[in-house]
Amino acid sequence: MHDVFAENGPVKLFIHDDNDTPLEFMRNLLRTVFGKSRKEAIAASARIEAESGIACGPYPAAVAQALLESAQQLIRSNGHPLLITAAAADAARPCDLCGALDPVTDVFLGRKTVCLCSNCLLAARASSENLPGEEFRYAFVALGWHFAGVPRNQILTRSRQFPGHMRADVQIAIDRLFDAPIHFFGLHEAHRYETLDFAALMEDSRNAPAIAPPQYHDVDVGEPEPVKCLTNGLWLCRAEELRYAVLLSYHRDYRSEPGLRIELAVPAGAAGNTLVQRTFAELEAAVHAARSYRGKILSLEDAANYRGRAQGVTVHRLPTVARDDVILPDRTLRLLDRNVLGFVESRDLLRGLGQSTRKGILLYGPPGTGKTHTIRYLATNLPGHTTLIITAEQVGLLGAYMSLARLLQPTMVVIEDVDLIARDREDMGGPCEESLLNKLLNEMDGLKEDCDILFLLTTNRPEELESALAGRPGRIDQAIEVPLPDETGRGKLIRLYGKGLPLDEAIIDQAVARTAGVSAAFIKELMRRIAQASIARGGGRDVTAEDIDGALNEMLFDGGRLNVKLLGGAQGRSAV
Repeated sequence: MHDVFAENGPVKLFIHDDNDTPLEFMRNLLRTVFGKSRKEAIAASARIEAESGIACGPYPAAVAQALLESAQQLIRSNGHPLLITAAAADAARPCDLCGALDPVTDVFLGRKTVCLCSNCLLAARASSENLPGEEFRYAFVALGWHFAGVPRNQILTRSRQFPGHMRADVQIAIDRLFDAPIHFFGLHEAHRYETLDFAALMEDSRNAPAIAPPQYHDVDVGEPEPVKCLTNGLWLCRAEELRYAVLLSYHRDYRSEPGLRIELAVPAGAAGNTLVQRTFAELEAAVHAARSYRGKILSLEDAANYRGRAQGVTVHRLPTVARDDVILPDRTLRLLDRNVLGFVESRDLLRGLGQSTRKGILLYGPPGTGKTHTIRYLATNLPGHTTLIITAEQVGLLGAYMSLARLLQPTMVVIEDVDLIARDREDMGGPCEESLLNKLLNEMDGLKEDCDILFLLTTNRPEELESALAGRPGRIDQAIEVPLPDETGRGKLIRLYGKGLPLDEAIIDQAVARTAGVSAAFIKELMRRIAQASIARGGGRDVTAEDIDGALNEMLFDGGRLNVKLLGGAQGRSAV
């Protein structure tokens, strides 16, 4: 060591990591002896830990000797085993691998320092492709090896962001595009609302993002198996001789829907720019193909006082409703067939004749008459259509719903109880719902004439919508009344809901006669109570007039007027 100082040439001091000396002591040593700032000391101590040591200097021989003596005195006085060695800082020092006199770089391997020329450094770092992933503890170490020989100011990053409800499709696209990386890592997310990016990953500080097990969230897309969606991930890839990296990070914002951020890091230059453009084009094409949710019945996931904090999309698994299970007057069925099913079948021909392929339908009628049941029939029978179900409480999310509707065409957008968003502020005691109705109508206005989007609105109170819709003609193309069931309809409903009961024609006729003016929902409940009465009386072997009497008395009279109203009882005249 004394010979190094006696030569009076520049000297480097090497601080070796021993896994025993406290990190705080090393930071203090770097600040008090080597004159580092607090930030520099934090970064240098992280490098010591990650790279098994660092080189300080070069210094003039006398300065290096004084620094070494001061450092060793501080180390001894604190009883730590930290090792600091000195070596001549000769610019012509040969490469330890090939002996070349090219400019060399100090590389720490374990507790030893070796000097490598540029060619050997690249070769050594290229060998990292064969290293097991667990050899890397921090993201900045893995990225340093991956982009060996490329100055940091020559690494460019570009990003795209996708909404959270497209998470499954983004994941499927990424899995396909980056299925054979050199290395893949999960990343530790220390702070929930700080989105990871390459600037953070390349930081070699004490708080440097660590490599961690990949974390996945199962997203239901209505298939037997959910899609495993990654929270944060880093892919190190190569296209021929060009190395690049891909970062997926889950972006959370307290005030809006969580999103996905995809960032690419490439060396500056034409080749890197071409790769980024091609990769993002392929990614966006794969995402916009949007196969995960197409043809299904969806709604954006609900949350109390929704502010975008829900997880994404809910897939509704509704049983298929058969045509014979839709009990409506013939006039109503003909209107539905012509304006929904027939319209959808003729869309291509209409488009060819220059006609609009968007449409708005309003289903109106008293509560319990089967509007929701009719919607389920259409949703489960429209060929190739995606159905979006929006409740009145979710109209604030209309923008996100319309983005989905455009993406997943052909779509049917269902808004139930639309009258609830059309009431005055004084009546509702909340935000101005009239503006929300206008927002809905504006969205309908803004659609292109050739879009394949069908709006289906329902209301129990058409009079509350009449003025707003009349002032914007052309938004609703057909209003269809879903009335209380007529005599024929009541007979069909009694047979449908009582199909497990031993009903003879006389009993059916009596039940039909005594249920004039009631809703379909009332008849459904009536048949359940008749079944209960039959079981209590005779084990369910037959149904008598007394069973009907008991059920109707309980539903229409014993519970009072409120009970009749709640059950969808007689709305025209009293059932007798």
